[in-house]
Amino acid sequence: MNRLVLPLLAACACLIGGQAVAQAQWPTRPVRIVVTFPPGGSSDIAARVLAEHYSGAMNQRFVIDNRPGAGGTLAALHVSQQPPDGYTLMLSNSAPITTSPPLYPQAGYDPLRSFTHVTYIGAAPIVVVVNSRSIPATDLPSLIAWIRAQPNPPSFGSSGAGSVGHIVGEMFQRQSGLTLVHVPYRGSAPLLPDLLNGQVPLAFDTLPQYVEHFSSNRLRGIAVSSAARSPMAPAVPTTGEGGFPQLVADNWVGISGPAGLPPAVVARLNTATLAGLQTVGVRSRLDEHSITGQALGPVEFTAFVTRDVAEIGGAIRALGITAQ
Repeated sequence: MNRLVLPLLAACACLIGGQAVAQAQWPTRPVRIVVTFPPGGSSDIAARVLAEHYSGAMNQRFVIDNRPGAGGTLAALHVSQQPPDGYTLMLSNSAPITTSPPLYPQAGYDPLRSFTHVTYIGAAPIVVVVNSRSIPATDLPSLIAWIRAQPNPPSFGSSGAGSVGHIVGEMFQRQSGLTLVHVPYRGSAPLLPDLLNGQVPLAFDTLPQYVEHFSSNRLRGIAVSSAARSPMAPAVPTTGEGGFPQLVADNWVGISGPAGLPPAVVARLNTATLAGLQTVGVRSRLDEHSITGQALGPVEFTAFVTRDVAEIGGAIRALGITAQ
């Protein structure tokens, strides 16, 4: 063999070996978890719960990086462009992976090929919620009657164009034959004050952040878009109970990273996530925010995303829903 080739082979072997060791020891420096919405929403809450668990379990800092905008597509594009070394992760959810890509065709990433989907964590239902002083309705039939009685189409808020709340609001209009005016916000946190003061009378958004206002009657939950009532708000009926059995959707959350994450990083991250979800501390805090469901590993999570993109994304395209 050529004498020049031997040193090159040895150097390559050392490099590959060094990379393997680094992957096995991951993480050796702080890790970012990019959140696609502002602080205060269900995705942000889940990310912070997991970041605290990871920091303790892996003896390294996991920090939250909130990057809201364009239905989560700005954050997702950013993550897809980062080195696949495990030091930039994303709290993935329905918006940037499933519902926003059909609305933002120039988003710049593919929801499957651009990411490594590591662990599915759970999902939170969408609630149809009204300002109690603005709308007297107590269920979907009376809400529909109220909307039809208005001289102009009322507005509804969501946590952003492309969010699951936005899509549920659009589906509700099509299934009821009503017209509403969509007001997109940059997350649940800025939407909540406007709903409380009546600037927007109605919203479709993830349930957790609204529950505390039900008891004071400032807000009223009309329906949750899940197959069964949420333990977090058992008095709120489902959309099926209100006469809309096809209006079922939720906002799932998971851990993803750029495409090509090393198998050793995926394995350690998945193991740490599943272990955390089995602890009382992590599980109870997620349950408090109605993020429930069966955890899934990389293979099952990727298959789930594939189905969700095909079914929900396909439905959005078929309905002609836009980001406007």
